[in-house]
This record gives sequence, C-alpha cells and structure tokens, in this order.
Amino acid sequence: SVIHKLGIKPYDLIRTKETIFIENFKGKTYSDDEWIRILHENPILIERPILIKGDKAVIARSDEKINEFLENN
Repeated sequence: SVIHKLGIKPYDLIRTKETIFIENFKGKTYSDDEWIRILHENPILIERPILIKGDKAVIARSDEKINEFLENN
C-alpha cells in the first residue's frame, strides 16, 4: 500500500548503493512482486524516511520535500 501511495514502482524504492543490493541484486531483473518480497526480506534496502498522510506518501529525503508534502496534503 505504501508503494501505491508513493505512486512509484517497487524498484524506485530501493537504495541501490547498499552493499546488499550491489552484491545480490544489481543487474538482475525481477517482477514488481519479487522486488516487494526482496524489500520485505531486506528492509535496509528501502529508501527513507517516508511520510504518509491519508492516501498520499513521499520519500522525504530533504526538508524541502517534507515541507512541500505537509503544505499540500
């Protein structure tokens, strides 16, 4: 549901610079459902922080993103 609220594909939620990603998943192709399973099994790979308000969410990596999200939702 969080991925749906973000309006992105599961792969877009992945921290691709993490060692676990580089060593185990980089360059491989997985379905959206498989990426969700991988994220569930390896939560370190999930971009954060994520702000959720109602049916909207945003990856809030900057103060600007946080303020924009809070002002508009």
